[in-house]
Amino acid sequence: MIPSDGPVKVLPADTRATRNDFLRLPSILYANDPNWIAPLEFELRERVWGSNPYLKHARVQAWVAYDAAGRPVGRITAQWDLLHQEIHGDQRGAFGLFETAEDPAIGGALFGVAKDWLRSHGALRIRGPLNLGINEECGLLVEGFDTPPCVMMGHALPRYDAALQSLGLVPAKDLLAYRVAPDFEAPRVMRRLAEASGASVRVRALDTRHRARELALIRDIFNDAWARNFSFVPFTEAEFADVGRMVTLLSPNDYVQIAEVDGVPAAFIVAMPNINEITRDLGGALLPFGWLKLIWGLKVRHPGSARVPLMGVRQSFQHSRMGPGLAFLVIDAVRRSLCARGVREVEMSWILEDNSGMRSIIEAIGGQLYKRYRLYDMEFEQ
Repeated sequence: MIPSDGPVKVLPADTRATRNDFLRLPSILYANDPNWIAPLEFELRERVWGSNPYLKHARVQAWVAYDAAGRPVGRITAQWDLLHQEIHGDQRGAFGLFETAEDPAIGGALFGVAKDWLRSHGALRIRGPLNLGINEECGLLVEGFDTPPCVMMGHALPRYDAALQSLGLVPAKDLLAYRVAPDFEAPRVMRRLAEASGASVRVRALDTRHRARELALIRDIFNDAWARNFSFVPFTEAEFADVGRMVTLLSPNDYVQIAEVDGVPAAFIVAMPNINEITRDLGGALLPFGWLKLIWGLKVRHPGSARVPLMGVRQSFQHSRMGPGLAFLVIDAVRRSLCARGVREVEMSWILEDNSGMRSIIEAIGGQLYKRYRLYDMEFEQ
């Protein structure tokens, strides 16, 4: 037990009871929010304490805050990512899965224990929220509270932005989510760029007969394409295999499109059905009948919305005339597959606020900015 300065007590989530409180606290805090969707409890449990491949290169600790009556009123995680340190060497830890009741003492107590734990690992600063790594859920929702979150994206209470800043965290980077109708008419400039790519470019769907090989080449493109981006940490082989299992379980093979230039993979895009449409009434539980509803919703009804969580163009093409053409070609290929299954709306997220090239492409095909997520930084007191 770790006492705070006030009536709040913060406990490590290392027992069945505290872990259950950690997982179920949001259902209390968001009880009156019609747009909140409970994450699948078993999936979040695996990510924080189970078989998440991220845990092979990162240390994670979770805590729950309790009030004087013993009721859970807040939670937080702290992450020390050894792979991030290997690449950036910035002595920066991370926090995530932050939730709190309105009392500011709760947030102060949670960040106090998180900072102390990170200091013990050598951290001098903190960034977040990351749930848990940069390649998973990122950022705090600060605009777009009036619609539910898409699959693998977060939701938040509007007061959290001010709460974090009152604790000394400062905005570091905004991440954007765009909404696009997949039946868009391609603008002339995009058609010309695609035509200029010529016969050397071929766009094809994922070949599930060679799943491991396909996932390896997509991972290679992603790690190359994103290598210079903000706070980049590459997908490990195990992490991308885990992503691949989920994508191939939930998505038809033509929801993954790969562009090849002279036979060499150069760009890709991944779309996923928005399973939040199906799970929003499950309350985070798949048992006893949630599995049946999920399978029926995917295979029979199919969600009317989808998300593009992964996309990349190799660096060697990014600043060439062919780069935008490759991006448009994979977008155009996957949107045809989405339209064929009756998908009416696609979220493209997340996009760095200063990624003007990708933002221009998305806006050219009719994309509308509708959600904004924020990452925050804090320097520790010396």
